[in-house]
Amino acid sequence: MHVDLNIEGIDSEDGIKVPYIVTIDEGSSNVLSIYRNYAEQDPQKKKKQYFVHYKFLPGFSFYGFGLIHMLGGLSRTATSALRQLLDAGTLSNLPAGFKARGLRVKDDDTPLQPGEFRDVDAPGGSLREGLLPLPYKEPSQTLFQLLGFCVEAGSRFAAIADQKIGDAAQAGAPVGTTMALMERGARVMSAIHKRLHYAQKIEFKLLSKIFAEALPPFYPYEVGQNAVPSLKTEDFSDDIDIVPVSDPNIFSMSQRVTLAQTQLQLAQADPGAHNMYEAYRRMYQALGVKDIDVLLPVPQEPQPQDPGLENAASLRGSSLTAFRGQNQPAHIDSHRAFMSSVLVKNNPQVMAILQGHIMDHVSIQAREEVEDDNKPEIEQITAQYGGQLPEELQLQFQEKLEEQVAEKIAIMTEEMIGEEQEMMQELGQDPLVDLKQQEINLRAQDIERKSMVDEAKLNLDQQKLNQDAEIAQDRIDSQEDIAQLRANVNLTKQKEIEKSKKNPRTVDVNKNIRFDN
Repeated sequence: MHVDLNIEGIDSEDGIKVPYIVTIDEGSSNVLSIYRNYAEQDPQKKKKQYFVHYKFLPGFSFYGFGLIHMLGGLSRTATSALRQLLDAGTLSNLPAGFKARGLRVKDDDTPLQPGEFRDVDAPGGSLREGLLPLPYKEPSQTLFQLLGFCVEAGSRFAAIADQKIGDAAQAGAPVGTTMALMERGARVMSAIHKRLHYAQKIEFKLLSKIFAEALPPFYPYEVGQNAVPSLKTEDFSDDIDIVPVSDPNIFSMSQRVTLAQTQLQLAQADPGAHNMYEAYRRMYQALGVKDIDVLLPVPQEPQPQDPGLENAASLRGSSLTAFRGQNQPAHIDSHRAFMSSVLVKNNPQVMAILQGHIMDHVSIQAREEVEDDNKPEIEQITAQYGGQLPEELQLQFQEKLEEQVAEKIAIMTEEMIGEEQEMMQELGQDPLVDLKQQEINLRAQDIERKSMVDEAKLNLDQQKLNQDAEIAQDRIDSQEDIAQLRANVNLTKQKEIEKSKKNPRTVDVNKNIRFDN
């Protein structure tokens, strides 16, 4: 038994109990041994931990509840309900009962077969009055519903709620919705997993203490490249914590895959702000894929190259990187000479890449020259302070170096620009200026061509308008002539009618008079 005792003559007289391990023979009740259950040098006499309890749920005492404790009652209830339903069905299908004393059935010991009729000797009265079946009921519907309730309650308690997290992630649901579904469905298992993680942590600490006390102090073999064997017990000292490396918040592969998939979706939304290689690598790790480096090659870090390879890379549109320790002036001269070629002059993208790369070399060259100039002074002051500069002096030297680097870069930049201007004056006009002038001329010609086309369109539209106006005027003149003719005819007819009224005899004679007018 692991108990707390105050043994007379051994412990203090203040009555405070301390932990002991007592062994008692159950048959004779004799005490066989008493061991101290605390470290001898511990002044507080804390109890040593001997047991680790992996709990499904915490209980009211040291012992917690397991899965069978929580589901045992539901399981027994469901089993009892199922048995009662089977018994009720059996008794309902095979009924029993009472028969009258004087009623005799031939071969009554043999059960009746389906479709069989046997002779019965009834002393009197009807056969129904001589037989009384027991009132067995069919399986109860209420009992069947109780069975379903117990099974559903046990399943709901033992398993995670099915929230279809994978379907929500594939459907493009927001990240917050996916995480909420995951947290809600994993609430029970997450708490259980955290308790198991905590219990494993305690067990690792116990094992670490046992190893520190029981293992030999040295390794029996050489460790690594050290000629002297390392101390074995120091690996399990109190300064080192041995804990589980698992994440207590992630208890299943599906949850791990969902988190990795969500991270990948966020990275794909803004690739420029994320490390896409790491996002894909975590996704493969969550899926448990082996040999990820074969499937997903590790991005190669930029390596120093000679100026020729850098010039070739600039033609392909690749970015260039300058490194310390290179021959910076040689790189700068090579790139500037390459920029003077006709192929590069007519390619603004390559010109921008090379110009930016040249400025990187200028910055590194200026910094290296400034550091070399100040190196003796820094070493002298460092030696005065025992090989380690104070933080304040380090900041002062850093500010001084940055100022000198900026001044050096300004001088080198002015020299480069001056050399380019002298070269342009010797060669005449700058090719870039000629190219820009040609571009301006082409734009002017295009504008002039467009203005001529617009003017021609305006002239054509004006001619169409004039022609339409002439046609309309001719139509108006024709209509006026026709109207004048009609008016003259009507006037002549009116005059003839008045004349005929004055000379009635001459009407028939002059009936066919033609008016030429």
